[in-house]
Amino acid sequence: MSSHLPVVSGGEAVKAFIKAGFTLLPGRGKGSHIVLHHPATNKLLTVPNHRPVRRGTLRSLIREAGLTVDQFRELL
Repeated sequence: MSSHLPVVSGGEAVKAFIKAGFTLLPGRGKGSHIVLHHPATNKLLTVPNHRPVRRGTLRSLIREAGLTVDQFRELL
């Protein structure tokens, strides 16, 4: 069963992805987009620093991070 996608800001999404093991890339955390890196999988995520992040964009970021919507909601 698929749960509803939450409405979150870019900052809230970044905090959730950091709990999932991602880290901020040095010098890449300012401006309109925030770049995160996962050291174990070597994946990069570029999160728009908007309020709110559009649903399609958020769903794509969750998928790229290797998470389900339910897992992401638990990290919020």
